[in-house]
Amino acid sequence: MPERTETLRHWLALIRAPHIGPATFYSLLHQFNEPEAVFKASRAALEKLGLRSDTLAYLREPVWDQVDADLAWLDQPGAQILLLNDSNYPPLLKAIPDPPPLLFVLGDTTILRQKQLAIVGSRHPTPAGRETAYDFAQHLAANGVVITSGLALGIDGASHEGALAGGGLTVAVAGTGLDRVYPARHRELAHRVGENGALVSEFPPGTPPTASNFPRRNRIISGLSMGVLVVEAALRSGSIITARSAIEQGREVFAVPGSIHNPQARGCNSLIRQGAKLVETAADIFEELGGFAAPMRQELNTDHAVSDPELDSEYKRVFESVGHEPTAVDTVVQRSGLTADAVCSMLLVLELQGLIASTSSGHYCQTC
Repeated sequence: MPERTETLRHWLALIRAPHIGPATFYSLLHQFNEPEAVFKASRAALEKLGLRSDTLAYLREPVWDQVDADLAWLDQPGAQILLLNDSNYPPLLKAIPDPPPLLFVLGDTTILRQKQLAIVGSRHPTPAGRETAYDFAQHLAANGVVITSGLALGIDGASHEGALAGGGLTVAVAGTGLDRVYPARHRELAHRVGENGALVSEFPPGTPPTASNFPRRNRIISGLSMGVLVVEAALRSGSIITARSAIEQGREVFAVPGSIHNPQARGCNSLIRQGAKLVETAADIFEELGGFAAPMRQELNTDHAVSDPELDSEYKRVFESVGHEPTAVDTVVQRSGLTADAVCSMLLVLELQGLIASTSSGHYCQTC
């Protein structure tokens, strides 16, 4: 067996050991210099390190069939595994306090060493939030910035789509093994990301989407990136965890402000109060990143104003009663002074005309 393959085999075996995260992995590496030596160490030597009994049992009898399956995963086109000590391991990620010992990658690994900006946010954004993420990603990608996100529904998906629409590159960091796509409805998007960027995970093939995986995934999203842009996020959300990881890693944090009435904007507004840079255009991001980012070839248009001369007075009243933040039907009725039946009918017409959009909570917001 080639030396590289034998080395990789032991790295893979060690990350599959129960209760061995990055911190314990590096502690073992510091003690024994290489993973292979860990498996050859005496039980007494390992017990001194405070390892749990099931970890000790695994180190005596690793599940080599799983490791061989990981190696077989490499047979597919574009599949690679980067070890921390490889020269092509992403340098920004290597600089964080707890970098993944190895990365599973589908796609072009050289992209992971290019300048990246993470865009994250709500899985249930308003239509305006989704459009904002898409527009920022499209413009930044068109100007040479790789867009990194987590392939989740909502803002993540819109960010990947925007980067692809801008003719740029995008990186998706998964909270599962790369032999599956989560959520499943993003299977086609994941395929396009792999062709125009890279899919990345620290988790070996076969790893399911368990809740504990995603905070770990979030530190990689920020760790790969020069900064993190948050577009719509609740106060307690994975996006805020990513922003906190960025702060701990010494990376820039940007946030798009939102209405005080929009619960999805409270996380962003809170970040701004804590010192995150308020951004309204991509120029704000380029200004902060300075020489790290490419000069702008085109300007982002964030002005989506629409005026429809065909709207009669009552439709205009309903339209103006719907805010840019999610607005309840009862609120529209109260603001417009019209009956509930009339408002519901007009909301439907305005939605069909593309002037407003309904949210997952049954509220409405302007799209322009």
